[in-house]
Amino acid sequence: MKGRVLVVDDEVNIRETISDILTDENYKVILASDGNEAEKKFLFEDIDVVILDILLPDKNGMEILKKFQKDFPIIPVIIISGHADIKMAVEAMKIGAFDFIEKPLSIERLISTVKNALMVKQLRIENINLKLKIPEVNFIGKSPVMREILDSIEKIAQSDASVMITGENGTGKELIARILHNKSKRRFYPFVGINCAAIPETLIESELFGYEKGAFTGAIKQKKGKIELAHKGTLFLDEVADLSLSAQAKILRVLQERQFERIGGHESISVDVRIISATNKDLMEEMKKGNFREDLFYRLNVIPIHIPPLRERKEDIRELANFFLSEYNSKNNTSLKFTEKALKLLEKYDWPGNVRELKNFLERVFVLSESPLIDEKDILKNITFPRSNYYEEYEGMTLKEAKIKFEKQLITSRLLKYDNNISKAAESLGIDRTYLHKKINELGIFSQKENFGRDV
Repeated sequence: MKGRVLVVDDEVNIRETISDILTDENYKVILASDGNEAEKKFLFEDIDVVILDILLPDKNGMEILKKFQKDFPIIPVIIISGHADIKMAVEAMKIGAFDFIEKPLSIERLISTVKNALMVKQLRIENINLKLKIPEVNFIGKSPVMREILDSIEKIAQSDASVMITGENGTGKELIARILHNKSKRRFYPFVGINCAAIPETLIESELFGYEKGAFTGAIKQKKGKIELAHKGTLFLDEVADLSLSAQAKILRVLQERQFERIGGHESISVDVRIISATNKDLMEEMKKGNFREDLFYRLNVIPIHIPPLRERKEDIRELANFFLSEYNSKNNTSLKFTEKALKLLEKYDWPGNVRELKNFLERVFVLSESPLIDEKDILKNITFPRSNYYEEYEGMTLKEAKIKFEKQLITSRLLKYDNNISKAAESLGIDRTYLHKKINELGIFSQKENFGRDV
């Protein structure tokens, strides 16, 4: 199908003739006999081009043209009339008509004008989006598992198949969804996201499907829902496992029939939207519990993407840290740098909050840093490493070897924490200064010996 054309004319023969001509050219044709019907079809159908008779029984064609131009300026309107004159044609073109064709219609002229109008509509869309400058979205990661995911994005983006993204909180599920949208043919249309867990069950359906005026107390005017706003684009259902069973049934209908009704409405609204979902829950387990519909799961999970937690791809931590550092330096006109030891320390931590935790942590480190060089001291001041990380390091050691290593790590950590202030480090360890000096010499902690011994 080349496009959808709305034909508005009060003469049955004219409507049917235009419909036959354009249908043969592989256009989808929607018919309206007057202005009121035209406005209704315009609201509930996905229209690419309008062919409008200037003289209608209920409304003046010029008035309808003005309304269409005001509400939907991106859609070309072709004016037709058997009563054409130069003055009327000039007025229609001034208002914004794409072209003016006089009856009786020339088949060749009609076909070429509709074809050109469709091309102009696409150019208008591209022009708008170039002005908006679709932001470039990048996912940082060089680990094999992330490279495999990122390499498949291009191919997945070109499909309209539903995608289910799974992974722990903070792994970057929405980022992947946005990359899919930005690389797809839908990139010039909206990316509309909704967090299903953040909206109360009583409100989720009105947010998704919208409502008509008077549908419930407080519905003082019509409101379009997220699905309708995402028309031609992408709908991102974050935390989809938290949808109520009622909302799940309605989403299933959208996927099956590409139609829905606003709350309080009776008109079925057609919608063309790609759905990308995300969850941090085990949907197989949720289905067993009866919390998630099996038929909806298979509709949403056509292409599954699982993003592993950061602790399972630690080779990405260094790249992420440098990326966030570069971002911060650019925004704040600073020139901070990491030491190698600081980066290695970041790689030792498991980051239970994943990329989100790493980003927030580093922002705190950047803000509080007193030197352009970020070292272990800056990291240790702001983070507590879980004990399990240390136990793994002692695997295969004798008790004596483990004791020496532990003492060296602990004393070094405290010295860094207190900026090599011997008195404060000794006090925190529960030993006197003399004994701490002795342990420093015994354990060979000489990297910053010239600074040791400060009491203030």
